[in-house]
Amino acid sequence: MRLDKNTYGTVLLVYVLSVVLAILLFRFVQTAWLVWPLAALLLCFCLWQTYFHMVPDRTGAGSSSLVSSVADGKVVRIGKAFETCYLCRECQVVSVYMDFWDMHANFWPVTGSVSYTMYHPGEHFLAFKPKASEENEHTCTCIRTPGGKDVFFKQLAGGFARRIVCYAREGLDVTAGEQCGIIKFGSRIDIYLPLDAEILVEKGQYVRACETIIARL
Repeated sequence: MRLDKNTYGTVLLVYVLSVVLAILLFRFVQTAWLVWPLAALLLCFCLWQTYFHMVPDRTGAGSSSLVSSVADGKVVRIGKAFETCYLCRECQVVSVYMDFWDMHANFWPVTGSVSYTMYHPGEHFLAFKPKASEENEHTCTCIRTPGGKDVFFKQLAGGFARRIVCYAREGLDVTAGEQCGIIKFGSRIDIYLPLDAEILVEKGQYVRACETIIARL
């Protein structure tokens, strides 16, 4: 695993603040039974933040016809919805919710070329709520496969997420399983698929980025 290149500053800030707080604890709090547990909590927080922003090394299972999960997390929605941002048609939707304990690095779900990408500012409702898909801050990306199929996905900020990183740019050739960005803290991925795609996951299932196949085109 490696630390995401866009999170060096965040992780460094966490460690610096934790060290400062630890120094203040040992300097001004004289109760040992209180100081040491608090210092241990600070250390655990630093280790958690390091893990949270890591990019795992995985073997991608996706291809130009097999759609792999963009993120680690739980499938919270499978259904149909009209995509209004770019495709302007009804699609099948699979939503994956990432909680605080999941790695938040995101990966290309399919091999193809980026045909569309756009950042949308917005609210910060809890990511598992239905209205988050339209009203929360998000980045939209569409990949067109060599076979002419469109796979559209949204990186949605949640109630605590305040930064979405996306490496997409129009015309970029991408490979399923390579990193496409990261979302910081609780968030969600909505994947819009053609109506004739075969969905291979179930609601409530835990999926792993790169390794779990979401659908067959």
